[in-house]
Amino acid sequence: MLAVVPHFSRMLASCARKPSEQPKQTADHPDAMKPNLFLCPLFLACATLAACGGGGGSSAPAATTPASSAGAASAPSASAPSAASSPSGTAAAQSNTPNIHPVVVQSAPRLTRNMLTTSVTLCQPGTGNCSTIDNIQVDSGSHGLRILASAVPASLPLAAVASGAGVSGECAVFGGGYAWGAVRNADVRMAGQLAASIPIQLIADPSVPTVPADCAGSGPSMLTLDTLRANGILGVGVFAADCGGACVKAALPRWYYSCDASGACLPTAQPLAQQVVNPVSRFALDNNGVVIDLPAIPDGGAATVSGSMIFGIGTQANNTLGSAGVIKGNPQTGYVSTTRGAQTYTQSYLDTGSNGLFYRDTQLPQCGYWYCPSSTQTANAAITGTNGVSNVVTFSVGNSRVLFASANNAFNNIAGIASSGFGWGLPFFFGRRVYTAIASRATSAGPGPYYAF
Repeated sequence: MLAVVPHFSRMLASCARKPSEQPKQTADHPDAMKPNLFLCPLFLACATLAACGGGGGSSAPAATTPASSAGAASAPSASAPSAASSPSGTAAAQSNTPNIHPVVVQSAPRLTRNMLTTSVTLCQPGTGNCSTIDNIQVDSGSHGLRILASAVPASLPLAAVASGAGVSGECAVFGGGYAWGAVRNADVRMAGQLAASIPIQLIADPSVPTVPADCAGSGPSMLTLDTLRANGILGVGVFAADCGGACVKAALPRWYYSCDASGACLPTAQPLAQQVVNPVSRFALDNNGVVIDLPAIPDGGAATVSGSMIFGIGTQANNTLGSAGVIKGNPQTGYVSTTRGAQTYTQSYLDTGSNGLFYRDTQLPQCGYWYCPSSTQTANAAITGTNGVSNVVTFSVGNSRVLFASANNAFNNIAGIASSGFGWGLPFFFGRRVYTAIASRATSAGPGPYYAF
């Protein structure tokens, strides 16, 4: 039986961590971890599956670790990030800065399927000392850049963000585990854009070697290429900061920490300016969202898929909304609603970091945690925003056993089981231009958060 590890990820917004619907499976223990839905929305996670010829991963914010019952269940809810750092108005400033950045789905570590990746250039702030890091997962369901320390060359030292008399550490809890590391400042470059001196998370940073007990208790560690299935996660979701006002006001467990010289780390409040931030929100222009543009693929899948991540919405000729329907998200969580038949899922999300469509269908046969109908099934569902706008989507569900047995890495019809909620993962994005607008940022359709397609 072919062991594969598709990938699944989730959002983290304004201290509200999003439900994880992807479990971890192995060929020997297909029920090792069951799907679990966390109460807090918006942080991606990867899930590992390797039974029935298939698997699943997630990266929260997302990477490639399974969605499990670890960690986020008790994560506090909070308000969306303060609009003070989010320019707003009636029109988006126009730009002529190069804003098209390549993205690709291809072979990924441990046979992870449907992982959308890109490259990101890091620099010492204000200098030409830079390094381009490949194999970074693109995650429209999380917020902030998180990179493995092992992927950053020693020749590129990045200054730590101070916290009290020590350095700032962060615990990023995913559905399937956690990523621990220091918060450091870097210039981040993509296409012709620059996010100058922004806080990023350096995962497994040796300057903070001791993982706090509450973080370590959140589930499996996601601290290496083997467990994260990527060199990092680029969170380009609907919020600017990864936690926002709640972390400004209080020291919350499994969020930010102050770490002293001995390596001891204690939870601490974190000023908004020192929180890990969505890099797009810190561009000088083209900073109100992203467009993910991926081509359609055959129902049997594709070995490689190349597309574009376009920065800005309505800021240049290549990112205008045109006839796309605008689906407003909840301003606190980013959620929209999905209605399929008589069932309405109020916790619904559009997420490139999830490697499948995730919802509950008792009529479809299951292979582990994936659906595996004998023939491809077609269904319809309506995605509805808080503005009342609804868009009907037709989607397909193929046989996961057959698809995962192929040599392909990208699929438009892979679906898995969720206990609640409806996750429109990467299969939704193939053959569409999907817009993700950042909360409070001015666009031609009004401020985010919203999705449009």
